[in-house]
Amino acid sequence: MLEPFRAIVDGDEPPPPGARAPSEEELTRALQVLLKSQCVYSGTPGIGRTYDLARHYAPFFQGYFACLGYGFEVSHRDQMVFLRVPPDGVRHDAQSERLRKDETLVLLAVRLAYEEGLREHRVTTEGVVECTTDDIAESIRTATRSDPPEETRLLEILRLFSRKGALRLGERDKTEKLTPLMVLPGIAVLSPDAWMDHVRAWASAGDEEP
Repeated sequence: MLEPFRAIVDGDEPPPPGARAPSEEELTRALQVLLKSQCVYSGTPGIGRTYDLARHYAPFFQGYFACLGYGFEVSHRDQMVFLRVPPDGVRHDAQSERLRKDETLVLLAVRLAYEEGLREHRVTTEGVVECTTDDIAESIRTATRSDPPEETRLLEILRLFSRKGALRLGERDKTEKLTPLMVLPGIAVLSPDAWMDHVRAWASAGDEEP
């Protein structure tokens, strides 16, 4: 992949319309941001030109991440670029690290909150569904017949998924003791349908580990 990388930074590949070719540092940063975050949006703060570069040079990003075993995709509707982790096979990377039980339950609840928002047409033009930490806790109780994590741990887990591009956290309401959430389209990347089916079956069976 060194030759395609060099062709981009040298300007041999046409740059984005109205923009210059990325420097070596910019292109490297874009690859690193995607590898760390998994889901990146046009409005994600602090990422420089990552979204624009990944979208414009999609064939390069697809080839690069294919070497690592990931699928790189662009969702123009959601203004999102993301890495899809294949579900099968033994993996040794951070993206596929096994979630803890409470992390699995929270991710399931966030995905269910997103699905409910879609069904009830509570989704914005940017594909965002709004809910609260109380909604997530109640979803865990209802869907899995389990107690949700206590608030500090719940927020810690939600921040983990926020860094992956699945949601954004608002300011905590100290009076109501809840935190508003904006669930993003990337939640379906982190919790694909096959994973959802597996976790639902595990939760219904009451097994100890997912």
